[in-house]
Amino acid sequence: MMPQALHPRTPTLLFREAAEAAQAVRVATIRNRAALAELSARLRAQPPRVVVTCARGSSDHAATYAKYLIETRTGCIVASAAPSICSVYSTRMQWQGALFLAISQSGKSPDLLAAAKAARAGGALVVSLVNVEDSPLAGASDYVLALSAGSEQSVAASKSFIAALAAILQLVAAWTQDPELKQASNALPDLLEQAWALDWQSAEQALQQASHLFVLGRGLGLAIAQEAALKCKETSGLHAEAFSGAEVQHGPQALLNANFPALLLVQEDETEVGMHDLAQSLLNRGVRVLMAARRVPPGAIALPAISADPAIQPILLAQSFYRMINGLSLNRGFNPDQPPHLRKVTETH
Repeated sequence: MMPQALHPRTPTLLFREAAEAAQAVRVATIRNRAALAELSARLRAQPPRVVVTCARGSSDHAATYAKYLIETRTGCIVASAAPSICSVYSTRMQWQGALFLAISQSGKSPDLLAAAKAARAGGALVVSLVNVEDSPLAGASDYVLALSAGSEQSVAASKSFIAALAAILQLVAAWTQDPELKQASNALPDLLEQAWALDWQSAEQALQQASHLFVLGRGLGLAIAQEAALKCKETSGLHAEAFSGAEVQHGPQALLNANFPALLLVQEDETEVGMHDLAQSLLNRGVRVLMAARRVPPGAIALPAISADPAIQPILLAQSFYRMINGLSLNRGFNPDQPPHLRKVTETH
């Protein structure tokens, strides 16, 4: 049975909880200070040979952000673990010298827990970014970075995802002792409040009758494209797929046309020029382009974005997107708090 649709003016849990993201980041910044200082000192003294991320759903999108931020700022290779390697196939991996980052809202998923235990037993340094601090995953970790998002009742995660991105940013800033990253991290809560207030109603209008959507990002922004595509599917019944702005040009863009729009999420770093070139190419073909960026080519539907350090711009775009997708879900006749066939905690094996 489909959940009952809500009136477009009805307050939702998704709206309320996403609006709390800035405060969650403020709280986590204070609470994780000691753990980050100890962990980062250890990482500098004993650099990992590889970083392995392990997560599902929105948390795995946060892991994509971790990959790009860690690789670009430390030069350390980051790979994504398939939890089923341990939980289903019972394969013994070579974990010596690895930093294992487990990201989870609940900390209860059996497959993530099995992978974390196997990694720790095999010699990895296990760090969990988790919202439920007394969870089994937290108990299986060497270090815990608390997301401090508090209760999140909407099935669609929002503030816990933002908090995970912020924790990754803080970890890398502490590890590298990068003053610009530290400054960006300190500025993030206030900028999140500004991003929440931005008006993306033009996207709601453009996508209200859409059946398909590509969400495109590049580098650090790919994580937000992945998260946005998931939220379109689960809250709004909108079939959306995420692609790298480079990868989409290797075939998938053939589907795009006036009735199959593209949402581009752009940060002001080395990827910006390529994303603008892609937007112009799509516009030249008659594709309906929605673009969240500081600069938008003529003909694209402009979604306002905040100028900030490129490391945090994707996080700010995620916050603006959450407000938009809440409205889009309601206007399409859905209840964003109760996606069909889903539960808050998914315990995969």
